[in-house]
This record gives sequence, C-alpha cells and structure tokens, in this order.
Amino acid sequence: MSFTLPDLPYAHDALQPFMSRETLEYHHDKHHLAYVNNGNNLLKGTEWEGKSLEEIVKGSFGKNAGLFNNAGQHYNHLHFWKWMKPNGGGKIPGAVEKALVDGFGSVEKAKEDFIAAGTTQFGSGWGWLAVKDGKVVAMKTPNGESPLVHGATPILGVDVWEHSYYIDYRNRRPDYLKAFVESMVNWDYVAELYAAATK
Repeated sequence: MSFTLPDLPYAHDALQPFMSRETLEYHHDKHHLAYVNNGNNLLKGTEWEGKSLEEIVKGSFGKNAGLFNNAGQHYNHLHFWKWMKPNGGGKIPGAVEKALVDGFGSVEKAKEDFIAAGTTQFGSGWGWLAVKDGKVVAMKTPNGESPLVHGATPILGVDVWEHSYYIDYRNRRPDYLKAFVESMVNWDYVAELYAAATK
C-alpha cells in the first residue's frame, strides 16, 4: 500500500492567526510530501510492502530506521491535520471529558500535562494524549515515534518539530502549544479516535 499525501481538510490560511498559511504550505506541501516520497522509495522490496500503514510503522520500528522514520511521520501527520480545525479548542465531547477527568483528575490537568509533554520533548518530536491500559495518559516521543510503538493508541498529538511552529512562534514552543490546545484542537476527531481505541 503506497503512501499518498492527503489534501488538507481546510484552506492553508484557515488556522490563522494561530498557524500561518506559510507554515502550512511548508509543513504540509513540502515536509509531509517528503515523508511520503521517501517512505514510498524505502518501502519498495521490503517485507512490509502491501501492508497497512500501522503494520508498516509497528513492523519497521527498531528494524528499518529509514522506513520507520518516514512511515512514522506519515502516520503522525495524517492525523495531525485532522487534529486541528478552524475555530478549534472549545467544548470537549462528554466521553473524552470524562476520560480526561478519570486519567488526570481534571480537564485542566490533562491540558497542562499534554502541554508539558510537548514543551519538555528535547529536540524534535511529539506530545501526545494516548489510551494505554484503558486510561488516557500524556506521553512524549522523539522524532517520528508515536504511542503506537509503545503499547498505546494515540488520540491527540502535537508536532513539536521546529518546522511546525518556528515561522509563527520562533523559539516560543509553549506559546504554540497553548494556542494549539485552546484554539486549534479538533476535539470531535479526538472523540472519534477515543471511541475506536476503547471499543
């Protein structure tokens, strides 16, 4: 199954002022496209050809670094674009709200721990909310890794590679993460993934 670059689910300028058109043009049209092209080249002739993206990500982890890095980033970004929406943030659907309170004690604490995970990820990587052993936890991973290769199912992720925020926020990663949580998150998509993860 070859990788393809999806269209953004909104216009390149739809997330302004929190994420600029320029950031999305570079991030989606160039960076994500490179993961797709490199991933397709590295997939050829491997045992994972014809497998699902999740199988490729899990199977190549620790075995084929080049393929894993590109397939992992493709997987992460397919979701990342859907984890954001214009006029995002706001009210959290009931089932997710309950899960956040169960996992963290309060929604505020869940948001704080998620932002802290993204802030403290040294260098390139991701901050996450993931379902592990039936509970929602905050995690962080380096480079293209995700909770998927650490025994958990991601339900919300934020890209903290510099190309994700540097044009708009320079070195102010915490400000980017706060804007992401308060003004960009598509909680309906999080709810969809949470429902699938806890079936």
